[in-house]
Amino acid sequence: MRLPGKSIEVATSEDYKLLENMNKLTSLKYLEMKDIAINISRNLKDLNQKYAGLQPYLDQINVIEEQVAALEQAAYKLDAYSKKLEAKYKKLEKR
Repeated sequence: MRLPGKSIEVATSEDYKLLENMNKLTSLKYLEMKDIAINISRNLKDLNQKYAGLQPYLDQINVIEEQVAALEQAAYKLDAYSKKLEAKYKKLEKR
């Protein structure tokens, strides 16, 4: 015959062992997550440094883009003006 208290002690001991194992696994998972977070932070810092290094070139690209847009507008105006001159010339030529 078994004592009722004995089975509870065995179950409690097994429960504690299970909890201990779960705590160890959870601790390992948190360490893995910490390592991942450190790597992400390091990579983000590297990317920010690279972006800062590229910033002067990006600024130059923006300036060139603005200059190209202004040049394009000037070309359109010049084209329109040359067409007007051509029309005037043809009109004068017919006289």
